[in-house]
Amino acid sequence: MEPPSAPPRGGRVPWQEVLLAVSLLTFWNPPTTAQVTVESVPPSVAEGKDVLLLVHNLPGDPLGYGWFRGETVEPSRQIVSYAVDTQVTTPGPAHSRRETIYPNGSLLFQNINLKDTGHYTVQITKRNFQVDQGTGQFRVFQPVARPTLHASNTTVTRNKDSVVLTCSTNNTGVSIGWLFNNQSLKLTERMKLSQDNSTLTIDPVRKEDAGNYQCEVSNPGSSSQSDPVRLAVEELLARPTLHASNTTVTGNKDSVVLTCSTNNTGVSIGWLFNNQSLKLTERMKLSQDNSTLTIGPVRKEDAGNYQCEVSNPGSSSQSDPVRLAVEGDLTQPNSGLPPGAIVGIVIGVLAGVVVIAALVYFLFIRKTGGASDLRDVTEHKPSASNHSQDHADNLSNKIEEVAYSSLNFNAQEPKKSTSAPPSPAATETVYTEVQKK
Repeated sequence: MEPPSAPPRGGRVPWQEVLLAVSLLTFWNPPTTAQVTVESVPPSVAEGKDVLLLVHNLPGDPLGYGWFRGETVEPSRQIVSYAVDTQVTTPGPAHSRRETIYPNGSLLFQNINLKDTGHYTVQITKRNFQVDQGTGQFRVFQPVARPTLHASNTTVTRNKDSVVLTCSTNNTGVSIGWLFNNQSLKLTERMKLSQDNSTLTIDPVRKEDAGNYQCEVSNPGSSSQSDPVRLAVEELLARPTLHASNTTVTGNKDSVVLTCSTNNTGVSIGWLFNNQSLKLTERMKLSQDNSTLTIGPVRKEDAGNYQCEVSNPGSSSQSDPVRLAVEGDLTQPNSGLPPGAIVGIVIGVLAGVVVIAALVYFLFIRKTGGASDLRDVTEHKPSASNHSQDHADNLSNKIEEVAYSSLNFNAQEPKKSTSAPPSPAATETVYTEVQKK
């Protein structure tokens, strides 16, 4: 391009030439260079992960790059250098074999640890041997472990119960958040968080609170969520009603049907007998949905109070009791003997008692009467002489007196003709007693 011609005579310069000169000056004046910056991606990272230091606003046609640990450029802290023309990478004293430099000047760290936290500086050498610098930093945190979530109750009754959800973690320096159905939980006036956010209380629980809850612990480098805990909200159960086909029945003859009625849905039905869970016998049958109990035939032991109970995982409700009376039970145990045999046994026992009493009385009279006769004979017996009397007295002292008693029964034979001579009666001794005196 030729330089502009000399100004015309008169000292005036045409305006077209002025515009041209301004344009040329603008073209030859280089623009201001933008500041080199370094971005950490991500800025905070968990230990064991990777991080990239990305360079922005690179100058055109650079000669090479160099990375250094820290905020200053010191040869002893150089990590790596890169020559653009030869594409040669040269490790420096601070290289740990986990760093990789790219042709655009970016630096990748792999499997970082807590000691990698800090500042890093890139130096860019231009073709005119001028240098530009940029500094960036990142922080390394320990990875957080998965927390655990516990619920005071996972099935509750609507508008009646409350629930407490507790998030437990062994991590330190973390924040705690809450999720509901995989979305950030929106607190309502019925929800309260503890000061450290580790406990969530919902009181009272409503139908819209049913769903999956999770807690999340996090630090700037990582986060972790608990396993979900599902909260079920059940309706408050209405009291069922119990109806009996008959409340007074005859034992071992009649049957009874007990029917439990409820407007609740999705409930199970159970039965109570005298405030205890009913133990079914072979005479009891339940319908398929347990709403009907049939007892047939009814026995005496079936008498008492019956109730039915409806329940779901959150609550239960019992009916009013229905009392069953059983009359005239024919199932009581008996001896197995006919009434006539029992009467005969009683009469026989009484007759035996009478016979034994008469025998004892006869023996007692016999004994006392024989002793009296013996004393009378001894007193009225005449004595021959004094010597004989003394001898008898001595003999009576030496000889023991013996009283003999016997009880005889005569067995009478049938009467014979009057012409036959009478025969002596047969006698059978059935009792004999010998008593010494």
